[in-house]
Amino acid sequence: MMLVLAVLVATIGLFVFEVLRVDVVAITVMVLLGVLGLVPASQLFDGFASNAVISIIAVMILGAGLDRTGVMTLVAQWILKVGGKTATRIIPLVSGIVGIISGVMQNVGATALFMPVVSKISSRTAIPLSKLLMPMGFCAIMGGTMTMVGSSPLILLNDLIQNANDSLPAGAESLRTFDLFDVTPVGLALLASGILYFLLLGRWLLPVHEIPSHGAPARTSAYFAETYGIEGEVYELLVTVDSPMVGMSVGDAEALPGAPRMLGIRNTDAPRMAPPVDEMIWVGTVLGVMGKRGQVGQFALDNQCRVNPALRTFGGLFNPSRAGISEVVIPPGSRLVGQSVGEARLRKRYGISVLAINRRGEIITDHVREQTMETGDCLVSHSTWRDLAAVASERDFIVATDIPKEEQRPQKVAHALLFFALSMSMIVFTDFRLAICLLVGALGMVLTGVVSMDEAYGSVSWKTVFLVASLIPLGQAMELTGTAAWIAQEALRLLGHMPALAIQVMLALLATVFSLVMSNVGATTILVPIAISIALATGANPVMYALIIALSTSNAFILPTHQVNALIMGPGGYRVKDFVRAGSGMSVVFLVVMLTVVNLMF
Repeated sequence: MMLVLAVLVATIGLFVFEVLRVDVVAITVMVLLGVLGLVPASQLFDGFASNAVISIIAVMILGAGLDRTGVMTLVAQWILKVGGKTATRIIPLVSGIVGIISGVMQNVGATALFMPVVSKISSRTAIPLSKLLMPMGFCAIMGGTMTMVGSSPLILLNDLIQNANDSLPAGAESLRTFDLFDVTPVGLALLASGILYFLLLGRWLLPVHEIPSHGAPARTSAYFAETYGIEGEVYELLVTVDSPMVGMSVGDAEALPGAPRMLGIRNTDAPRMAPPVDEMIWVGTVLGVMGKRGQVGQFALDNQCRVNPALRTFGGLFNPSRAGISEVVIPPGSRLVGQSVGEARLRKRYGISVLAINRRGEIITDHVREQTMETGDCLVSHSTWRDLAAVASERDFIVATDIPKEEQRPQKVAHALLFFALSMSMIVFTDFRLAICLLVGALGMVLTGVVSMDEAYGSVSWKTVFLVASLIPLGQAMELTGTAAWIAQEALRLLGHMPALAIQVMLALLATVFSLVMSNVGATTILVPIAISIALATGANPVMYALIIALSTSNAFILPTHQVNALIMGPGGYRVKDFVRAGSGMSVVFLVVMLTVVNLMF
């Protein structure tokens, strides 16, 4: 027990202070449990074959299939047709649909799918994006509580209850696990309360930007000038024989005093966007640059270049129908986190030129190439729409701008919907395990070409997989050694004879606090065994207490630490104080509604 407590304290400390990545912490804990003999070696890696982990993988593949076929675009068109152009109708529709979709796929995935959709709606209705993204994000989090596959804590819950059953005394009645829709009444009540919260109080709680659109190409100039200070027009510079830039790289030229932003180059017959920094400049090179007229003219004069009177070389590429400025968000689990913009070689690999970075409300425009990318960073970039569409298919990015493009496989919509419906039907009407039901749909999408096998692999957040699988042994160790029961006993001794409702509130608040400072999967793994032990000691329903923990770890609105909040922060232009202002009340509503409905159910 002392060893398990030491590992538990170390785990919480590493999660809170972020000394290491959360998945690295989880793997370290798993290995440590094996080395110390706290979990039998034969069971140490069972988490990777657990129902929870396989279900999470399958859900992510199903979500990728829906994304590839353009189902979300059809949904956006329907919302615009039904909802009109008023916020009081659009917010409930958008938030409600995202919440429902979050009930059958990961809420982070649902948010990522709908960010371009909401951008499209914002640009067509003149509703500020900041009034749509936060309600959508909060409702995505709450929608994840509608089914047992909507969030990682709920997917994990049944496995934790099974672990608790293994350590019950002989002859004790086993704790029942949850079916897919057992939590739906709670989720529906939470989703409805969230929508009502923003309808009644949104006008006072949500920040409003003067520029109503992020995404429409026709409005990008005004929006990006207002938000990021990115102003000016596109010009062509011809490098003459006398220019000191001859023999320089593009990176060296960009470092010259007063240099405009270099967006294109033609050294050969074919002009190209996003020139790599190591691309050399020679006599006769044509550069496509962006800046104010005076800045570009002075730079050309200082460096012996000629400003072409018209866009003879880059006219086609710089046409707004083919290229423009966009916003690209770095999501949790992106391989680019920790790399600088220069190290990532975004121009050469993806064809995008980063002009500025929006980091939690701070606009960074100087020395952008040296900036180390962080989760939630919003990269303001210039590219062709074709390159941006390719970027949108990468799991390392989420494109928040409405891209004028065709969906990749619209002809596969029927296949995607068929296999998604098949999975849901199997869950509801058969006795197969959750993982098998979801894998049937995922495999069907692969076999029918909705997603390729490589795309299926790429759609999985392996960080989440390793996090969940590696933390399952910690919960087993707490149960097998009696640590969870001892913590519960000591907690009850300190708290005295509290009413059952007071204990529930305490557990819910504890789970809420944990989820704000560490992974909600980690919080669930640590607290569910303790909650079950407390319930057994007080004669309460242990399944109910376990559910309170799993639901309360989704109560993460006050800080932008939840993955969904991190995704919407940059594109929405939110500050931390915006989350505190809107999220504080939302957290109280969540606790009250959740505890009320759970007590009515049990």
